[in-house]
Amino acid sequence: MKKKFLTAGLAFGMICSVAFTGCSNETPVSTDETLTADEADSAQETDGQAETDSAQETVRDQEAADKVAALIDDIYVQVRTENTDEQCAQAKAAWDALTDAQKELVEGENADPDYFGRDTGDASKDDPRNQDEIGENEILVVSFGTSFNDSRIADIKGIEDAIQAANPDWSVRRAFTAQVIINHVQARDSEFIDNMDQALERAVRNGVKNLVIQPTHLMHGAEYDELAESVETYRDQFETVKIAEPLLGEVGADASVVNEDKAAVADAILAATVADAGYGSLAEAQEDGTAFVFLGHGTSHTAKVSYSQMQTQLTDIGCVNAFVGTVEGEPEETACEAVIEAVKMAGYKKVILRPLMVVAGDHANNDMAGDDEDSWISMFQASGSFDSVDVQIVGLGSIATIQEIYVAHTAAALDAADLSKIGSGPSGTQLADGTYSAAFHTDSSMFRVSEACDGRGTLTVKNGEMTLHISLGSKKIVNLYPGLAADAQKDGAALLMPTEDTVTYSDGMTEEVYGFDVPVPALETEFDLALIGTKGKWYDHKVSVSDAAPLEGDTPTAKTDILKDGVYSVEIAFEGGSGKAQILSPVTVTVKGGNVTAKAQWNSPNYDYMLVDGQKYLPVNTDGDSVFEIPVSCFDKPITVVGDTVAMSKPHEVEYTITFRSETMKEQ
Repeated sequence: MKKKFLTAGLAFGMICSVAFTGCSNETPVSTDETLTADEADSAQETDGQAETDSAQETVRDQEAADKVAALIDDIYVQVRTENTDEQCAQAKAAWDALTDAQKELVEGENADPDYFGRDTGDASKDDPRNQDEIGENEILVVSFGTSFNDSRIADIKGIEDAIQAANPDWSVRRAFTAQVIINHVQARDSEFIDNMDQALERAVRNGVKNLVIQPTHLMHGAEYDELAESVETYRDQFETVKIAEPLLGEVGADASVVNEDKAAVADAILAATVADAGYGSLAEAQEDGTAFVFLGHGTSHTAKVSYSQMQTQLTDIGCVNAFVGTVEGEPEETACEAVIEAVKMAGYKKVILRPLMVVAGDHANNDMAGDDEDSWISMFQASGSFDSVDVQIVGLGSIATIQEIYVAHTAAALDAADLSKIGSGPSGTQLADGTYSAAFHTDSSMFRVSEACDGRGTLTVKNGEMTLHISLGSKKIVNLYPGLAADAQKDGAALLMPTEDTVTYSDGMTEEVYGFDVPVPALETEFDLALIGTKGKWYDHKVSVSDAAPLEGDTPTAKTDILKDGVYSVEIAFEGGSGKAQILSPVTVTVKGGNVTAKAQWNSPNYDYMLVDGQKYLPVNTDGDSVFEIPVSCFDKPITVVGDTVAMSKPHEVEYTITFRSETMKEQ
């Protein structure tokens, strides 16, 4: 009926047009310019079909996107099942089959385009540490985990690598506690990471007898408690099981209670933040009106007082421009609104946000630095109270001094379980304290000891710890690092500083070369030792120490007993502290009437006393860098001293060791 009505109407219009044309002088309109009824009908049908096709395509796109979203939501769970591997593979295959337009439509309860689409770095640079052939001794490093590849490599792998380097006779393996993250990394990057049960079952299958677990957790919170519960199920499967301390150590009763771990973490994050912000010192940042806001996760667990304790510690060391916040706002004073108000009331106009988290993952990238209006950077900016708000997206785990804290916690767990001597020396034996001649082997002819030394160095053993002094063939190698080259380049890395050694060749010729004191984790075992030369490039090397033979006349006072009265120049090996402050080498040693003293000059004016054998010594100068006269009880053995620094608002006693190297002694 509609088509007939349209035809009749068109016919009537044509009649009227002819009639009117007869009464007009205008040129008639050609009928070619007028649509026929069929043509109009066809055009209408074409437009309608296009709209229908477009609508159907939109529906198909959304259906495809919804299918992927459902598959992602299926693996966004905390429980692993027998179907998990297949589900991860299906989700990735379905995502890969989408068009770019369809990928933008992915939206589910937890799914979004970023799940597969966000570039977080190269996963191939990571090591899942899920290998078998573990042996009898395993250190299992347990982390919550992160799907941000670059952060996982820098933070978690960084800690694992440091622990492995410090314990070459133990196998270091990895476990994550967040199955959600394990599934994400597996689906997106085909990287398979063990959860706690998988890692413990792997240890049992491999015949592990001694198991030490090092959590990378920040504190004794809910995750640490859950980890401990998981371990209990497997405890009777091993001869020895020990869980080490988390980063901040014991919690303490209230906000005023701090400990050495919290002090070390505060010093480390503060130093890194100041340096990354381009300031020369904390005081310079304070004078520039800059506040540092350190953002943790937060928790309702009783361990939340740890955040308050960190605030106390930062304040105690003079960092009045540091503020601790948490994503969860637990404790209450760490909520974003409260921290904004505190910073504003303190009068700071510039703000730098940085995570107080081991890993710079989702919370750091999104909750702290994200574009959403409820991110911390957005809320600080929206307050209108600050001239600038910047972020530093760096996890604690990437800082070398933080890694050293974890290494120390692992060592303490080994000691507590009486496992620290496993693998030390040949056939697991421990060298007695003393001085030895030992062979030094490297993987390169370009990196070797001086020919004058016949491939050997002086090995000093004290309290079971071994240090080898080597004299190299020249001064072309300027620093060594006990670990990998990549870690040597991180902020806070404790580089080995050179000594100036004089070597004597068989023909009587002498030469000035650089020497180094190298920590030796075990004899007859390869370990990593990186080097940097005068051209400024770091290189990785494998070295080992063997054939330790006691030196003749090895007694602590042998050198001091036979020295004639006079003044000598002596090179020293110096260790301890953060590595920034040190006693300058060489030192001036004075021998008079059988007493031996050294004039020790620091590279800092901030030391107000030293302790040697329990005796306090005050500076002998009033201006410039601190100088002390201290007794020398022996040569070629480490002497423990304490220096009290007043660099911060609260004095700190720091323990160091000094080894006076007799082979470098020159009479003045």
